[in-house]
Amino acid sequence: MQATPKSLRLHIALLGEVNSGKSSFLNLLTGQQISITSAVAGTTTDVVEKAQELPLLGPVLWLDTAGLSDQTELAAKRMEKTLQALNKTDVALLICAHPLLTETEKEILQLLEKQKIPVIRIYNKADTYQERTSNGIYVNSLDVKMRDHVLSALTGELLKLCPDDFINQPPLVGDLIPEHSTVVMMIPLDYEAPKGRLIMPQVQAIRDCLDHNQNVIITKGNTYKNVLDNLKTPPSLVVCDSQIVDQMVKETPRNIKCTTFSVLMARFKGDLCKLVHGAAMIRHLQDNDKILIAESCTHHAVQDDIGRVKIPRWLTQKTQKNLQIDYVNGCDFADHLSQYKLVIQCGGCTINRREMLSRIYQCEKAGVAVTNYGICISELKGVLARVIEPFPEACTLYQATKDKP
Repeated sequence: MQATPKSLRLHIALLGEVNSGKSSFLNLLTGQQISITSAVAGTTTDVVEKAQELPLLGPVLWLDTAGLSDQTELAAKRMEKTLQALNKTDVALLICAHPLLTETEKEILQLLEKQKIPVIRIYNKADTYQERTSNGIYVNSLDVKMRDHVLSALTGELLKLCPDDFINQPPLVGDLIPEHSTVVMMIPLDYEAPKGRLIMPQVQAIRDCLDHNQNVIITKGNTYKNVLDNLKTPPSLVVCDSQIVDQMVKETPRNIKCTTFSVLMARFKGDLCKLVHGAAMIRHLQDNDKILIAESCTHHAVQDDIGRVKIPRWLTQKTQKNLQIDYVNGCDFADHLSQYKLVIQCGGCTINRREMLSRIYQCEKAGVAVTNYGICISELKGVLARVIEPFPEACTLYQATKDKP
């Protein structure tokens, strides 16, 4: 479980005022000195992440945030990082130093309610309390003897509040085809492929097929046709990397369903219909429209990089328009999204579903269309209608959007 990627872990943020004991509480939970603790206010300056496995719940990621109500020179920057962490928070723990809530703590609860983030109150430094309420967990985070008790109580509360799509994760591929049927996956091994391994969406798709008792055949693009010709029974589904989607569509008979890993991930992590709608808007772009390309990881751009080179080139070729393109990566996301006509988000294999949905929501709120790399590529190559055929609702929306004047 320690090897479970961050994107598949339940994200739990520790929030509270400065010196409320957030870092001490995290150290108690993990049994390690993860965060520096001090009597000096504002010791935590950035979000500290720690992966852990909780009994009954499974893999989680703790997000130890900077204290709110900070009065130091770095207060604004710390607040920005804390609010950024909320975009990927599944459940929040509000660490309180007293049963009577302060104005800052009340503001935090209001913010969490607005963002629909469930919260558990942790009353820290409980050995100093004379009065208590019944709506939280009481703990003295400096007492290591309490660890098992606190973990047990906290896990019980987390299980009640945990998002259903974390406990009962939706299938990636398994619901699209019958049990015991065959899936062919086309995986290119070019210079962008990680040496000695497959990328996360490919691994997830393989595992999901195995979980649903489906057979998987892995092949490269240059051997795909040979694989099809040698199968006695046609596969029920073909899945490919978006960069060879035009080849897959050309070589796959019409009676065989096909799609891409990006389409599968769009449904699994985000909102497929909204991302398809965004791709359909590409044909309505005009000269000088601004496009934002957002990449969630921070890899170094390589030769002919997909986000910084290929997609901009294909956009220009397809639209024949003079487009203005901006880029952001990592946790950064534009503050003024309304200036853009379209946001093209990467597949998001390094972020969790909550953060992907948060980005889609921010775009929707700003009135900006949004899509992802792979769906965008399929549209630019003229094959999006084919690769979303396994998803009727998305097909209907796509046809309606692209035909708009």
